[in-house]
Amino acid sequence: MRFRLNPLTIKKFRRFQSIRRGYASLVILVLMILLSLGAELLVNSRALVVRYNGEFFWPTYGNPIPGTIFGLDYQHETNYRNLARQFAEQGGDNWLWMPVVPYNPYENDFRDNILPPAPPSFRDRHFCGTDASGRDVLARLVYGFRLAIFFALALLVATFGTGISIGSAMGYFGGPFDLFFQRLIEIWSSVPSLYVIIIIASVVIPNFWILLFILWAFGWMGITWTMRTVTYKERARDYVLGARALGASHGRIIFKHILPNTVSVIVSYVPFQVAGGILSLAALDFLGFGLPPPEPSWGELLQQGWANLSAWWLSGSVVMALVLTLVLVTFIGEAVREALDPKMHTTYE
Repeated sequence: MRFRLNPLTIKKFRRFQSIRRGYASLVILVLMILLSLGAELLVNSRALVVRYNGEFFWPTYGNPIPGTIFGLDYQHETNYRNLARQFAEQGGDNWLWMPVVPYNPYENDFRDNILPPAPPSFRDRHFCGTDASGRDVLARLVYGFRLAIFFALALLVATFGTGISIGSAMGYFGGPFDLFFQRLIEIWSSVPSLYVIIIIASVVIPNFWILLFILWAFGWMGITWTMRTVTYKERARDYVLGARALGASHGRIIFKHILPNTVSVIVSYVPFQVAGGILSLAALDFLGFGLPPPEPSWGELLQQGWANLSAWWLSGSVVMALVLTLVLVTFIGEAVREALDPKMHTTYE
């Protein structure tokens, strides 16, 4: 059985492609995510490939290789930047390739007579300088983006999964079920989430999953109200009444009939939810209630920039990264909304 897209879906996608700003933003954002997945090949203190005494080594994704393997006098992991200089001085057939940025986001690179944070240096390949701990800013930006975007996507799945399920059930069943969850949401939404995070952070060290759980616990209510309204409107339509007359179960009506007709509403909220997740994580890290150090974080870099105003490269680089990401997401959201506008695409045209 061959899979075929609905002609109306194809029309909407072509409309999205015609909105050049949004379509180009989507391509750029997807490319950024793919590059972040392979960040170790671009930003890393490990060599991509080492040729030593006729043998090849691939350190990037493998176990740490001790320096004694390459004739050095220490057992800990090889310093590949020093090894590259040593190979260059010795000449011969031994060589290695380093990534474009030869630093990882956790290591400290202190320079003689230079107190960190150090300004950008092409000679040292610190293209965005170093932070207050001597760590490469560009490396922390790249790995911080990967952490932030996947945190936002995980938060999106968790909040939308909960909100869509509860909201659809509220709008479809109505009655006491609807009233119970309305009161529950009203009470729960009055709880100040920031205070809860502060209390939890004072008891345990927050990590990725704890922060995800807290933001999910307070973030599912917005889409719930939207889905309740949309489902309440859809359940009165003729196709739902027809499905009921044919004996379809409640689950089949909700998941097979109502939800597919609300996809346009759901999808239009997705880019803005992703932007909200990125900003939430950055804000918590900036306030000191987010991910613990030394995790690469945009909010932590922003806090360092605030504490070191003379180090313009700290705040400047993270602000540019935030602005670029949020602008791309916003452009995608605007294009999705316009492409899915029911006034432009309807079966009754």
